[in-house]
Amino acid sequence: MSDTTELTRSAPSDVARNETGQSARRMTITPAVDIFEDSQGVTLWADLPGVTKDQLDVRVHDSNLTIEAEAIVPTRDNLRLQHAEVREPHFARTFMLSPDFDTGKIEASLQDGVLKLTIPRREEARPRRIEVKAG
Repeated sequence: MSDTTELTRSAPSDVARNETGQSARRMTITPAVDIFEDSQGVTLWADLPGVTKDQLDVRVHDSNLTIEAEAIVPTRDNLRLQHAEVREPHFARTFMLSPDFDTGKIEASLQDGVLKLTIPRREEARPRRIEVKAG
């Protein structure tokens, strides 16, 4: 996977509250992805460290595939946090899908902070061999 994850400051209205009720600016992270394509479709791998299944939202609307997730970075009760650059990261990324893909058959799995999406091509969009008849 690529190590070029991009950090972007979110809009000023995107403010989270910490345990003491103080406001803290949230960071939105664009997760690094690897995309592999073959004649059957595409496989997308997205790095989402610290994300669990219940904090992950993958959806398709029109031709847009959106990945959003929240990660919780646990801290021990007996320790006081001295410095955190990204306390509770918010991941977000959107992809535009070609009509060649069957969005109704997308499969998703999450393991060890890596999301795998398998997006198959529609049957009519897959390459096929044409039989040639002689005579």
